[in-house]
Amino acid sequence: MAASREGAIARAAQYFDDGTYLDALRLLVAVPTESQMPDSLPALTRYCAETIPALMAGMGFDHVVLDNPVPGRGPVFLGTRIEDPALPTVLVYGHGDVVRGLAGQWSGGLDPWSVTVQGETWFGRGTVDNKGQHLIAIEALRAVLAERGGRLGFNAKVLVETGEEQGSPGLRDLLRQERARCAADVFIGLDGPRQTTFMPEMKLGARGGVAFDLVVRLRDHAHHSGHWGGVLKDPGFILAHALASIVTPEGRILVDGWTPAAIPPAVRRAIGGLVFEDIPGLPQEDAGWGEPGLTKGEKIFGWTSVIVLAQLTGHPDAPTNAVQGEARARLQVRHTADVKGDAIVPALRRHLAARGFVDVEVVPVMERDMFGASRTDPDDPWVAMLAQSMTRTTNRAPNIVPNSSGSNPSDMFQEELGVPVVWIPNSYAGCNQHGPDEHALAPLLREGLGLMAGIWWDIGAGLAPKRG
Repeated sequence: MAASREGAIARAAQYFDDGTYLDALRLLVAVPTESQMPDSLPALTRYCAETIPALMAGMGFDHVVLDNPVPGRGPVFLGTRIEDPALPTVLVYGHGDVVRGLAGQWSGGLDPWSVTVQGETWFGRGTVDNKGQHLIAIEALRAVLAERGGRLGFNAKVLVETGEEQGSPGLRDLLRQERARCAADVFIGLDGPRQTTFMPEMKLGARGGVAFDLVVRLRDHAHHSGHWGGVLKDPGFILAHALASIVTPEGRILVDGWTPAAIPPAVRRAIGGLVFEDIPGLPQEDAGWGEPGLTKGEKIFGWTSVIVLAQLTGHPDAPTNAVQGEARARLQVRHTADVKGDAIVPALRRHLAARGFVDVEVVPVMERDMFGASRTDPDDPWVAMLAQSMTRTTNRAPNIVPNSSGSNPSDMFQEELGVPVVWIPNSYAGCNQHGPDEHALAPLLREGLGLMAGIWWDIGAGLAPKRG
């Protein structure tokens, strides 16, 4: 029987149906790759040096484990298969690190380091973020290789890093050092949740994140409230007024330079076509909050947001009758590629100075390495080609999200390798990633295998955009 697109998709589905995919996922999840833990380096190294190479054995990839330029940080696996330098090259991305397992906090004694199947729900740390997702890409490559008799019809590079949950420390420097090894025509990553459980999706980048503290330091000690209240400046009130100057009572941002001048037309069109799904248990939008005149999608994917992560004056657990000497709040700004991240703090300093807040200090913080903002043009030919492939597989056009509302390292690959970046998520908003009871939905995993087999087939069939 002649090789076919349908045959490749059927092979990928069979890997799911016969347990091959589940068996492989169990091996990946069993490695406790908690990059947030200080003793994680041996597990991260084992994942790159042993687990992934064993998984990809026999697929015709040469592989190397690249040391992280930042001492003590996890390495990067890079598998390379070059069939013909004249063919397009796809850089496939995944991250092997996970957040803390939080053993003992999972329902019913579930073990975060094993996959527990309960109907269509598969529990385990990394089932969606991100081991189960980069496994989809790899198994779909295997299906196309088998269907085409040992050929893909394109060149593939599989890059698995081990620091994404920490902001990918060292990754940008590594890409600069290994630019030739990582060079590609397009980046395709599988990560994150979809807007719906019933239709495929692409994300084209990410919002950036900037965190900082507002600090009011007036004196070293607190002083008796009866003797000094109404005489000494109160840092809590000064901080509250400073915070109130940043947004209106309805949540509209007032700091010049924090918001885009406008949402680009192609981005607005993409957002306008998005379909959302109400997931039980998740909050609903608060009507009237945020930038007026914008839709929910435009607020999430096309605009800037700012939130107060924490705020402190005095001793909330045991208040004392005293005028406090200090107050502080930590804020986080999420911004699109239309706003430069390094302009956020200077803009706020100008804003506060113009309003007379001479006692308020803005202190940049780095809770972890923060990702920058990025966005692939929704009109990029790779976006159109991938959307057509996904539509052909599912008989439904995908959601095309111009940039993720969360964070990912898209900016590093766009800026260092000069490639369009596309993410194809295979999870959903209720998956509990980063918390206890992280889980995947089996139907989305199975569908993802078919989607990726179709995409790999179509690229190998010569449907990729002409190389620039």
